[in-house]
Amino acid sequence: MPSKTEADLTRQRARLVDEIEVEVRETQKWIGRERLSPRVVAAMAKVPRHRFLAPGDVGYAYLNRPWTIGFGQTISQPYIVALMTELLDLEPDHRVLEIGTGSGYQTAVLAEIAFRVYSIETVETLAKCARTLLDELGYQTIYVRTGDGHEGWPELAPFDAVIVTAAAERVPPALVAQLGTGGRLVIPVGRVYESQTLVRAVKNDDGTLARENVLPVAFVPMVSKGEGPR
Repeated sequence: MPSKTEADLTRQRARLVDEIEVEVRETQKWIGRERLSPRVVAAMAKVPRHRFLAPGDVGYAYLNRPWTIGFGQTISQPYIVALMTELLDLEPDHRVLEIGTGSGYQTAVLAEIAFRVYSIETVETLAKCARTLLDELGYQTIYVRTGDGHEGWPELAPFDAVIVTAAAERVPPALVAQLGTGGRLVIPVGRVYESQTLVRAVKNDDGTLARENVLPVAFVPMVSKGEGPR
């Protein structure tokens, strides 16, 4: 595919945002949202997705589809990135825990809206590459570490929102414990290669979750560091 100029990529990104907004309207009866918030639209329009793909894949960066980033991981479909961000209902003073840094694209989108983003990645090479790239792009409110996402980041809890970018068979209890009262959790639930559902949950005063099923999805499995899928 021919190389793209920055102007080409900017135009492609704008078209992608338009496509995402159309898809939101087409799926509103499932997702419960008629449109994306202006903050989410602005974040999707700003973050250069092509920087989070391998150089040879730049020409595919603004297709509304997931893409491989190596190590058996993917960068999520832009519509899903926008939707999961929207479902968190983020405010500028919010602190977010992200499980599954990947290449850092979803992380950057979150950082365009939230006050702080704390991200955990099980693959050390991905975590290091994401941290380097996010630094290059000027993100100073993102903190990345390698670890087991099932355990969360307890010393920094509670969080206003928790987002998980890999599918778990069940919601990890540690993540529920680290979510503040009234906080939102967005996570794909289900086994890999089987039916998965994007779940949005709000933490009640008594520590339980008020859950709603949003949309059928397909994600790579959530794994522990050094272990296979749970």
